[in-house]
Amino acid sequence: MTATSKSHAIDPAHARHIWLHAQRLDTPAPFGDGPAATSLAIAHLGYVQIDTINVIERCHHHILQTRIPDYRRAHLAQAQSVDKSVFEYWTHALAYVPVADFHYFVPAMKSYRAAPSRWFGAAAPQDVRKMVLRIQRDGPLSIRDIGDDVLVDKDHPWASKKPSKRVLEIMFYQGLVAISRRAGMVKTYDLMERHFGWDRAPRAATDRQVSQYLLERALRSQGIVSLESICHLDAPSKGAVKALIESQVRRKALVPVHLAYAPKAQHWVTPEALETPYEPAGLVHILSPFDPLVIQRRRLAAFFGYEHLFEAYVPAAKRRLGYFALPVLVGERVVAALDLKTDRAAGKLLIRRWTWLVDADAGTKAAIETALGRFEAFQLGR
Repeated sequence: MTATSKSHAIDPAHARHIWLHAQRLDTPAPFGDGPAATSLAIAHLGYVQIDTINVIERCHHHILQTRIPDYRRAHLAQAQSVDKSVFEYWTHALAYVPVADFHYFVPAMKSYRAAPSRWFGAAAPQDVRKMVLRIQRDGPLSIRDIGDDVLVDKDHPWASKKPSKRVLEIMFYQGLVAISRRAGMVKTYDLMERHFGWDRAPRAATDRQVSQYLLERALRSQGIVSLESICHLDAPSKGAVKALIESQVRRKALVPVHLAYAPKAQHWVTPEALETPYEPAGLVHILSPFDPLVIQRRRLAAFFGYEHLFEAYVPAAKRRLGYFALPVLVGERVVAALDLKTDRAAGKLLIRRWTWLVDADAGTKAAIETALGRFEAFQLGR
């Protein structure tokens, strides 16, 4: 399948509209309000990334608040620990995922059991068995509950000196334990079946079912997709997903398209999404750098003409946008980047740097300042 022979050119504005609608950034409260909205948002997006940086509110809360104006941190805790409608696992990063999709991740869990990752190291089988017995006996625990570790030297910067932390992390990736509760970045682990009340964990999806899941998740949350956007940081899945796409193109379930100025970058879209009318709402969103609209930097640049810079690990003197710059979306344009910090002691949001990316009028600035007021209230829990 080539872009030039079978692909239709699509106007970049139309492509942006499709993506924004799929991300539900074109509607003020697309998932309603209250605790149930959190589970609905994660189910639609497919996953919400977790990250440790907390110069402002951590990204998992930020991503949800962008789409749920009355979002509260307790809503995510309820979804994870009470309703148990979401769980934590690895997508392209650690993320919250709908429990309804659990069986698509079982193959990865089994692969970790068969061949533990070199990145996370290995744990002796007897250490895993001891930890299982400890959790069975004592109930859910966090690394802070373990006081009898003999500390060891770290073997990489993100490692822990506590051997038990590595054992718990390996058990997590193997699907033996679930993160039953999270307080900030402190995780409490419980046995998987006990946490969910299962007699047995769901059966693993087949390889074809996993490929179908990846494609459907991307179509639902991205609207217009490429092989790279479907398989973000997951090159091994590309072959099977591409074969599935070609099958759906033959059945006319997908339409090959390309951005008018980039004929070699193949994309696909459903006929329904291609025909969905777009009603611009002019909404203002202060986005996390880990938001699904932003995290795939090349895609963002291709659709919006904006190359986001994540500079948290860049020396201060070399930063162009700031330590933790947040793109500002107004309607269908990224118009500014704001480097913000929450001063929790003083009870206010600090603007460390405001970088305009376009010529903006007074009305645009006023709209962003209003959005900043709401954002500050969210940061401070008001």
